[in-house]
Amino acid sequence: MISNTDIGKNYEQIAVKYLKGLGYKIIEQNYRLLPIGEIDIIVKDKKTLVFVEVKFRQNKDYGNPSEFVNKSKQLKITKTALYYIKINSVKSDIRFDVISICNDDIEHIKNAFCIDNKNYYF
Repeated sequence: MISNTDIGKNYEQIAVKYLKGLGYKIIEQNYRLLPIGEIDIIVKDKKTLVFVEVKFRQNKDYGNPSEFVNKSKQLKITKTALYYIKINSVKSDIRFDVISICNDDIEHIKNAFCIDNKNYYF
């Protein structure tokens, strides 16, 4: 039986192939900052560093896959991204994208969310 982790990795690879087709440069996959969070894919889109969350659902019975990137998930991603930015001395523009995959349909949402104005300390 295929695990949810294996299914997720498969769809992340589909997203990587899609992003490469757009000319994005893959920087990292499955960047983890435990216990805070994980970023599925980090890419470079020209001069912009992009943190990408990939969501897959077999159907839209319970909503679009992108709807599952809720505020809690966004907070985990942004905290992890801020840490990545700090330790890598990132000076470029950044953005947060979501790739939503349902069956064979891929929806790429650029600037899906942004960092809120809370103070973060690392």
